[in-house]
This record gives sequence, structure tokens and C-alpha cells, in this order.
Amino acid sequence: MWKKNDVIELEITGISSEGSGVARAGQDGGLVIFVPYTAVGDRALVRILKVEKTHAFGRVEQLITPSPDRVGGGEPDCAAFGRCGGCVYRHITYEAECRYKWQKVADAFQRIGGLAVTPQPLVACGRADRYRNKAQYPVAAGPYRPLIGFYAPRSHRVVEQRDCLLQPPVFRQILDVVARYVKETGLSVYDEQTHTGVLRHIYIRQAPATGEIMVCLVCTSGKLPQPRRLIERLQAVPEVVSLVVNLQKGDTNVILGEEEYTLWGRDSITDRLCGLQFRLSPRSFYQVNSPAAERLYTLAAEQAQLRPQDVLLDLYCGTGTIGLSMAHRVRQVIGVEIVEPAVRDAMRNAAENGVTNARFLCADAAAAAETLRREGIRPDVVVVDPPRKGLDAALPDLLRQMGPRTILYISCDPATLARDCARLQPCGYTVTQATPVDLFPRTAHVECVTMMTRN
Repeated sequence: MWKKNDVIELEITGISSEGSGVARAGQDGGLVIFVPYTAVGDRALVRILKVEKTHAFGRVEQLITPSPDRVGGGEPDCAAFGRCGGCVYRHITYEAECRYKWQKVADAFQRIGGLAVTPQPLVACGRADRYRNKAQYPVAAGPYRPLIGFYAPRSHRVVEQRDCLLQPPVFRQILDVVARYVKETGLSVYDEQTHTGVLRHIYIRQAPATGEIMVCLVCTSGKLPQPRRLIERLQAVPEVVSLVVNLQKGDTNVILGEEEYTLWGRDSITDRLCGLQFRLSPRSFYQVNSPAAERLYTLAAEQAQLRPQDVLLDLYCGTGTIGLSMAHRVRQVIGVEIVEPAVRDAMRNAAENGVTNARFLCADAAAAAETLRREGIRPDVVVVDPPRKGLDAALPDLLRQMGPRTILYISCDPATLARDCARLQPCGYTVTQATPVDLFPRTAHVECVTMMTRN
């Protein structure tokens, strides 16, 4: 039996849902070993770090034979790769990454959902770097300056990284401005152990179509020292049009609190997507990869096979991007979202885009579905775009009662997607098409558009 600190030679034969390489040890191959930052076809000496009953975790000590999926040239292009909790695929080609992600979706349907679903070819992203329009940087106290970056995997230890290759270069410029302000004014940094200090996160959001940037400081207090100093320096960055303070006073891992105020500039920024304008405030849900999101929504509209007389129910609608992008194809759109500022943004987005056939409700998805069912509203098509945890437990049965002809499920987690599709199958719905879409290159995440039709 293998034990901690044993070094064994292994061949990587698969990739886990989190992006780690998978190898098997023992004569019968009974012990599964997960090895991060490896590729299918790697042969390596691996040190065992932890052994569980059915699996173990290891790290590469020496790469004996590299996989053909690896990027040549030696060192990774990011100094934080392997230390921060973001990218897992910077060591392989983007073509290999797309294969791994397609397999991740296929495996989820088969192993988790027990469904015989073969996904369509993955829709690749146009660019693998500098594609994100939003970043949330945790801040920690350092010996000489504030540490700004990202959490190390499965920890709250901040790995310093101001120039992430997934973010626009201008974000680095903004972080440098804020870091200098913090150091010069003595603004305290939040300590998770003692629950003292003010600055917790630096949250930057950009509207790619207009270039507008909102800077949001997540703090335990709304009182900042010498705020004019920060405002004047941010004004020197032409793209910045807004500085907001979000108040998060709780002992929680949730980044944003429920209260914010605008310190300078506008309370929202404006982006364009699918021919429409969208206002974005700090808590508005909005896809982080705008060009890929446009491809995703176009694909979703095509799969839904919408008709002019249809009623479209858009659950977990955020700022209304999906429903509003499809509104011209249907008779009525009803959007549902639990975050009140996002609902206000959705209403404003509808008005500013001249969309008159959209209605928005601020409610939990399952509660709103029940309310609409009692009103006698029977949608023809339901679009669901839930958070990573998937659908509310009560929702599948409510959808069965409403009886739409099509359910279009846009998912950011293949595991909960497969689970929910299996739950919807007894309600009379069958998966007829599933298409992975890569909105998050270099990370382990992948979106999927799945169409389910009523039997």
C-alpha cells in the first residue's frame, strides 16, 4: 500500500473535473492518484502527498516523458501559475484544453446523470488570454506593502499577482494606484483571523464594448482616509468612470455586501451585447467573457427554436441579458432574479433598449415559478441559468406542472447540469442537444447549453 512521501513512476491517463491529471497505481490499478498541472500522456515521478481510502494526491517530482499536449518552451508564461487558484491549463495547448473540457461534459452526463448524451463539438473561445471583464482581488497585509492577488488553491492565503494574464492590462494600472494609496494613507487591510481592518477586496469591472471601468473597494467601513487622493489618481486612468465602496461587515466568505455607495462618478457602467445596451452595477450578474457570451446567447436562441407567439420565462435572469436578447423573437419575456439591484438593472435595460414585452420579478426562482403557475401563466420556453449549485430542489416539479415544450439549461457546472437533467427526466423532459462553450480558457470551468424537450 502506498503511503505519504512515496515516490512512484506514473502515467497520466485522464483529467479530473478540476483539471488535475489522473493516474492509477497498484497491480490492479485500484488506487486513483490525482496530480495537478499534468497532461494526458505524461510519464513522471510523482511524490504522494496524501492518501485516502479510494484515492490519493501527488505532485510531480520529475517529468520523465512529456505529453504531446504540453506547450513547449520550458517555464510557464505566468509566475503565479501553480500557486494561485485560477488557471490550471497554462502548461498545455488550447486545443488540448478544449478536448479535456468536452470530455468533462461528456463524463458528467454519463457518470453523474446516467444519461446517454453525446455533446456537440465544443465552441472554442476566440482568445485564451486577457478575456475577462471582471476581477475580484483579495487584499492581505504584507511586510512592506499590501499583498494583492488571488487565493492559493483551497486556502485564503493571498498569492500576489497584479498582472493576471486573464485580465486586461489596465487592471494592473488600477491595482498599482490603489496599492500606492493604501500604503501612503495607512488604510488598514482586513485580517480574517482577528476580524479587524478595513479593505477586504478590490473589485474591478470593465464594459468591453465601451471601455468603461468601475472600481469597487470592498470594505468593512465606508470611511476612507483622504478619498480625494484616490479619486484624483484614478481619474488619470481614462477608462475609469466610477469609484464605488461596497460595505461587507460580516464574518463571511461572501465577497460583496448588501450595501454600497458611489464615492465618485457614475453608479453603473454600460456595455453592449447582442445589439443591446446593458447597465452594470457592482452586484449585477454578467458573463465575464463578453465575446464568448454573445456566441453562447446566439447559440441558445437558435436551440430554443422560438416562435413569435411564445412566452419565454427566464429564470436566474441577472440583469436580463438572455431574455432581452431573445425578446424580439417572442410575444413576452418574464425574467426572474433574486438580487434586487440586478432586477432594477434589468428593468432599466429593458426601458433603455425599447423592449416593451419584458416583465421582471424579484424573487427566488422556485417561488416565482409557483407564483406564475398560480396566475395561470404557462410559458412555452423556459431558460434557466443557475449559479454553480444548480437548480432549486423544488424547481423540476414546478417546471413539470408548467409544462413548457422546451427547457434551455445554460450551465457553468457540468456536474450539477447532469444531476438536474436526470431530475427533469422523470418530469417528462429529455436532453436532445448539449453544446459545451468555453467561456473560461485556461481554467477548469466550462459552460454548456443544453436543450431539453417535453416527451
